[in-house]
Amino acid sequence: MPGITREEVAHLARLARLELKDEELDHFAGQLDDIIGAVARVSEVADQDVPPTSHPLPLTNVMRPDVVRPSLTPEQALSGAPAQEQQRFKVPQILGEE
Repeated sequence: MPGITREEVAHLARLARLELKDEELDHFAGQLDDIIGAVARVSEVADQDVPPTSHPLPLTNVMRPDVVRPSLTPEQALSGAPAQEQQRFKVPQILGEE
């Protein structure tokens, strides 16, 4: 498999809107070639009986049941707010929308 060329790196840089110097093109061409080679080696090792995974260990979400518990009333929650409106914190407008 031929290595990645500096022209291909320049093309990728243009697509990513990156401005690269000539020495950076050569440097990144070597690095990208190494990365592509490493991915190719992994692809050779992967076999049909090895399922693709994103993590080496199985992950599960630990969930707790939703239980209603005593909490602050709206008045208590808003008691320290500098401004409030309709039982909500009132904050300065930042987007210029209404």
